[in-house]
Amino acid sequence: MAQQHLDPTDPTAGPSPTGDALAGYLRAQATEFLRALRQHRETGVAASNGREETVDAARALRRSVRRVSGSLHTFRPLLETDWSETLRPELAWLSGTLSMEHAYAARLERLLLALHRLSGATVFPVQSAAVVGGRSAGADPVPLKGAPGPAGPPTATPAADRGNLTVGAAKAGALLERQLTLARTRAHSTALQALGSSRFHAVADKIAVLASEVPLTTTATTTDLRPLATAAEERLKDAVTALPLVTAGSPYNAEALIHGLSPDPAPHPQDAPWHQVRLLLRLHRYARETLYGTDGPIDVRLLTAGQALDRHRDASEASAAAASAARTPRIAPATAYALGVLHADQRHEVEAARFAFQQSWQRQAVSTS
Repeated sequence: MAQQHLDPTDPTAGPSPTGDALAGYLRAQATEFLRALRQHRETGVAASNGREETVDAARALRRSVRRVSGSLHTFRPLLETDWSETLRPELAWLSGTLSMEHAYAARLERLLLALHRLSGATVFPVQSAAVVGGRSAGADPVPLKGAPGPAGPPTATPAADRGNLTVGAAKAGALLERQLTLARTRAHSTALQALGSSRFHAVADKIAVLASEVPLTTTATTTDLRPLATAAEERLKDAVTALPLVTAGSPYNAEALIHGLSPDPAPHPQDAPWHQVRLLLRLHRYARETLYGTDGPIDVRLLTAGQALDRHRDASEASAAAASAARTPRIAPATAYALGVLHADQRHEVEAARFAFQQSWQRQAVSTS
């Protein structure tokens, strides 16, 4: 495969961006964090009346935390080592803690809608209000545009099996709703405890200082940011090169179902490299924002690849939730059958997302070779 250059043109024909650009970007993200935190505190006490505003504030908190954390990782040679290395794991903790509640809500909606689509039964209860601001890019169970959807074995169900699926789908939906709602409730409590903890206040204090003073090294203001940003891009391209894109060239990968409902609850072994590519793609995007500004040119190709990988992540996690529910002791055979079909459906969604990413990435390679 030819090496692709994700930014074939230089949108900044002026002076090289230096540590001053990094400082400006970090100050802007820290300011956004403080603004979102204030909004969250103002609306969080009245969730029934300000639910949408609260979710928006939580999303803004996560967005700014991810960008600060990503910048500390990519441009760490330009930042005071002790300060950045202490703050980075705290930002990772905060981002993960704040994201779980909405992840569980979006996962539940995805699985219930998939059960409805597969069984043709009455619409299951969907907590649409609860997932506003959640993983919107990945919560949509509709197949990727231009890619084969999960129309293989999960939906081509014989009439007799269709009856079993319809019977078990309602109970499967109820089981998933109990399990994921409980998980979401626990995640909500964990997030509330975290936001009131001394650990969070210490992080917030550091970000508040960051809004006015960025601890750069003495040489940062004269150091070109582009080599570090290029290194982030190269790490992404190396990770993509290591992906099994030949397998992903087929919309259905039967090997991906081998580990499906096995007793081993570990994550699917094929998914980890794709999740890593998704994280590296995000770091590359944030590096571009640092160089060119948040109002700089948008690379549509990066957006397309990122959407495919977001859907891959969501389908992967949904399939794991279905497999976990299928291991529940003493469930009815029809319920277990419906959960097995649901798991297979989401694994095919995973393959459809990989196929879409592969198609997009190889088109980039051809266009820039």
